Amino acid sequence: MCHLFAHQPQRDYESQTRSLRIDGHCTSIRLEMSFWDTLEEIAAKEGMTLAKFLTTLHNEVLDHHGEVNNFASLLRCSCLIYRAKANAPAVVPDYRGAAAIMDAAE
Repeated sequence: MCHLFAHQPQRDYESQTRSLRIDGHCTSIRLEMSFWDTLEEIAAKEGMTLAKFLTTLHNEVLDHHGEVNNFASLLRCSCLIYRAKANAPAVVPDYRGAAAIMDAAE
């Protein structure tokens, strides 16, 4: 089992600090490259630049919670949620209202 983790490319867990501006405030965020890659993927899927996506997410969290604690950790957890949902089967209610798992190949 450890081979799955130990043999991953070192680039994936190397950290990179990126500077960005959120609502006119300059800040920097340090994340592992695999998280930056996932965030770029999410942003592209949303039709946004990475900077625009991060600003939008930050503002939505601020609106919902009134503050943004540990934005880097929030970004990591967002990536985990995104990956988990991407790998989960689609669930839709069946005609009786009970949840039914749809075959992704259909």
